[in-house]
Amino acid sequence: MRLMLLVGALVAVVVIAVATSGVTQVVSNSTNPAAVGGLKLMSCNAAIGPWDAGGGDKGRHDASRLNEEQRNIVARIISIGQERKLPPLAWQIAIQAGMTESGLRPLNYGDRDSLGIFQMRPSMGWGSPAEVIDPTYAINKFYDVLLKVPDWETKRPGDSAQAVERSAYPDRYHNWEAMAAFLLGELGQVTDPAGCGAGAGQFLLASNAAGVAIQFTKEQLGEPYLWGGNGPDAWDCSGILVKAFAAAGVKIPRVANDQYEKGGAHLPVREAQAGDLIFWATDTNNPRTVHHVGMYLGGDEYIHAPQTGDVVKISKINWNYYELMPLAVRPGV
Repeated sequence: MRLMLLVGALVAVVVIAVATSGVTQVVSNSTNPAAVGGLKLMSCNAAIGPWDAGGGDKGRHDASRLNEEQRNIVARIISIGQERKLPPLAWQIAIQAGMTESGLRPLNYGDRDSLGIFQMRPSMGWGSPAEVIDPTYAINKFYDVLLKVPDWETKRPGDSAQAVERSAYPDRYHNWEAMAAFLLGELGQVTDPAGCGAGAGQFLLASNAAGVAIQFTKEQLGEPYLWGGNGPDAWDCSGILVKAFAAAGVKIPRVANDQYEKGGAHLPVREAQAGDLIFWATDTNNPRTVHHVGMYLGGDEYIHAPQTGDVVKISKINWNYYELMPLAVRPGV
């Protein structure tokens, strides 16, 4: 989230205005429980959380299967990241890459001349065989290359791991996302790896709500589109988002054009963060012509229920498409 909102007990109303659009969203303390108590909304990568005490059930289960050698490698990844003053997201990326490539073991074998935790190839300039097998060298080398990846801090961790490793199977790094986040909490003492904050009573902060909504929506991947579908096994584009944010304690309107006008705070669509809603309309000057909505995931991807004959899926966004509405909506704010 590019905006930081600090609400003190004496603040009665916060107005979020998008000057270029003329649209103003008012958040009142009397109607929004998240606007009390001096709470602060910080940067949030909702694509990897939020994690209560560092993990969910899947992460905890996967981590429980690691042996002592593997856990020692994780501890080394975290400690070197701390020594280098790198953010927890960097540690998570390294853990996911190491688990995918070697099972977090300093292997002395691999495909062709690949060796070590990250299966680095000496023939490709990663270092000598002795160096890439050494965990300390390999972890530092991984971090060196990661820091050169453009915008790695805003990408999903598995995508950043792929940018370093350049695997023929890029999606496999995502398999260990929950486990890596859990280990950040257990071994790295990072209780909120996603940076999405905590709840306020039964109301979740906007960024925290986004994390819950993303998780709910991803669990519906592959389910069929049905006009007017409200689940649990078929959905339309707006119905799935109503249920997703309801799971986070946030109520939004049922239909897409109402979600655009009344679903939350507005911000320029190109500033959308994971969990924000993006919209398409036949006339972008007329919100009543909005006909489709999806949830932005970051990395130019969004999840949506497209149309009859299709299923809930993740797609790439075309930022220049003529039907894309100029504003995104952040529910719960």
